[in-house]
Amino acid sequence: MSKNVIDTVEELMLPITEEMNVELVDIEYVKEGSSWFLRVFVDKDGGIDIEDCGTVSTMLSEKLDELDPIPHNYFLEVSSPGAERPLKKKEDLEKSIGKYVHVKTYEPLDGLKTFEGDLLSFDGDTLTISMTIKTRKKEVAIPYPKVAKARLAVKF
Repeated sequence: MSKNVIDTVEELMLPITEEMNVELVDIEYVKEGSSWFLRVFVDKDGGIDIEDCGTVSTMLSEKLDELDPIPHNYFLEVSSPGAERPLKKKEDLEKSIGKYVHVKTYEPLDGLKTFEGDLLSFDGDTLTISMTIKTRKKEVAIPYPKVAKARLAVKF
């Protein structure tokens, strides 16, 4: 049922994203304890603010009330994806070239499954990351199909 809810919410968000000129970054529908949460993450050039989130929440809530795709009580949360936003689509990776990223792979590459560094390039098939291992800089090529998760990262 979780996948159906996410697909339905994604469809409901399309006219909202166009009208509000925001990007739908991610949707989560999860049970935490005894409560269900529908979390929608949106962003826009220059960043999203609380008023934008409130407007998107109101618009989405109205559409959810009309369609009623969720048969039980849940909490709707609309927010920014934050500083460590997920990079779920190829377009997200393309926009993130030059930024500091954190990538996990399904299987080890050169003995590692976690990579963190500057995203140098992404050609649609391979990510190239410049990372520091101990004191040495190394460029790592990661085939896109091997990427389990990718997100922006905060560099310390």
